[in-house]
Amino acid sequence: MSTRLAQDRLGDLLLREGLISQEQLQKALAEARTGGTRLGSALVKLGFLQEEELTRMLARYYRVPAVDLNRVEVDPKIIRLVPGDVALKHLVLPLRRVGRTLTVAMVNPTDLGAIDDLKFVTRFEIDPVVVGEVTLRQHLEQYYDGTEDRMTEILSDLFDEADVEVVEDEEEEVSVAALREQVDAAPVVRFINGLLTDAVNKGVSDIHIEPFEKEIRVRYRIDGALQEVLKPPFKMKAALTSRIKILADLNIAERRVPQDGRIKLRMRKKVVDFRVSTLPVIFGEKIVLRILDKGNLTFDLLKFGFEPKAEKDFMEAIAQPYGMVLVTGPTGSGKTTTLYSALSKINTEEVNIMTAEDPVEYNLHGINQVLVRTEIGMSFANALRAFLRQDPNIIMVGEIRDLETGGISIKAALTGHLVLSTLHTNDAPSTVTRLIDMGLEPFNVASALSLVTAQRLVRRICTDCKAAATYPEAYLEAARIPRDYVKETTFYKGKGCDRCNGSGYRGRQGLYEVMAIGSRLRKLIMAEAGTDALREAAIEEGMLTLRMDGLKKVSAGITTLEEVIKETAEVQ
Repeated sequence: MSTRLAQDRLGDLLLREGLISQEQLQKALAEARTGGTRLGSALVKLGFLQEEELTRMLARYYRVPAVDLNRVEVDPKIIRLVPGDVALKHLVLPLRRVGRTLTVAMVNPTDLGAIDDLKFVTRFEIDPVVVGEVTLRQHLEQYYDGTEDRMTEILSDLFDEADVEVVEDEEEEVSVAALREQVDAAPVVRFINGLLTDAVNKGVSDIHIEPFEKEIRVRYRIDGALQEVLKPPFKMKAALTSRIKILADLNIAERRVPQDGRIKLRMRKKVVDFRVSTLPVIFGEKIVLRILDKGNLTFDLLKFGFEPKAEKDFMEAIAQPYGMVLVTGPTGSGKTTTLYSALSKINTEEVNIMTAEDPVEYNLHGINQVLVRTEIGMSFANALRAFLRQDPNIIMVGEIRDLETGGISIKAALTGHLVLSTLHTNDAPSTVTRLIDMGLEPFNVASALSLVTAQRLVRRICTDCKAAATYPEAYLEAARIPRDYVKETTFYKGKGCDRCNGSGYRGRQGLYEVMAIGSRLRKLIMAEAGTDALREAAIEEGMLTLRMDGLKKVSAGITTLEEVIKETAEVQ
């Protein structure tokens, strides 16, 4: 029921009951429009109606019980079930809980949007009761005051402080240690520990803390999508930033330039790394924490979802004693995970594996990992030169960014080393063109390259709320989905449930375009053939493009058509 319609009906009801006159109704409607309030609140404000009379009338009108909030004391644990921003947005106050049902005081108990939001946030069935708006607003201010203390209380329910311990570096300046002692006494410590613990438990990949002019926003990236989780009190801005910078051993006095650091927390029995990046913005410093939870990492290539031929080609390429294997894709597409998984597969006592990374995201046992630091002269190219004097069998280069790094990598691949690396290109065939555009000789590229894999990550459909779905003909045509494919395929989507937080997605799935370099492709590369010619030849030899692989995952009911269309391009 729209607000306008509800107000019109309420006005008619009050006129019929003789509680107000037509003139009073018109004045109250004008007041409601001007002040952006509801009709009932305007009538009480103008003195045309007592709030008790209005509440009794609303109870009869909506056929739900009325409640006098002045006679009710709500348990703080019940208040915590509904966040303050949600309570203020919908004008609701939780009162009591019985089993899986939460009784909620509302100004408009027929507001289905508000009830749905409350169901989603609280995970309870909602039993509405009616209350006057003026009284409700007063009680909302009372119960949701003292936001900072309440925020730390809420987060204290998520974790036990004894479960979280900052892993200190042994060498530490005295001034920083003294500063930590001061901050440790503040409520912000519990807030940060609770936030980090909650994020790890929910499988979050990144935490974004963003300062704006009058608020702070905290967002989680879950399965590749950002979602807002809370807005801490604005007065906590400086303390939040300082606490995180202290934990990451950053300079808290420097607010004008970006800084990078790491935090290591022990949570119960596991240690989780957080990569911290700060960036000065106009209202403070934006902080992004990348969560590096090795416990959630899958290094088993067989579980990645390669199609049979692609998996066979990839496994054969990394099993070769020499040659170059490249993994390409945009930031956040899982390239590093694929490379680490490949290294784990071939990591034995018989081989010497060396990696040059910027930054080193995960520590892998048995592998010599080097942190690239350009500012002190330890570039990818210089690290590679040093590697070649260290008797390596397998070399991983974090990224080929320039001609120098590319040239040394190809030289290493041609002189009996297996070289793994990444590149930022849109698909596998364009990787070859990019290498040649860098200035590398086509002959060397053709000789050294064994395989190129392009990849993307798409969200998986939640298995708990998966259901068949249909798409409009216009949508399918715009996306250029073949008609034959549409006839043969049953499409699925997630309806949204508690397990997936209403998104319809849970977890992610890789899409892979694996181009093995055979004799035909080598000849085309040496002839400096274009990207389209390379792609056509690779498809004829059995390569699946990212779109083809994605459509196979849609047919298998793993992901949705929207996800595949969003992440892949149709090959002309």
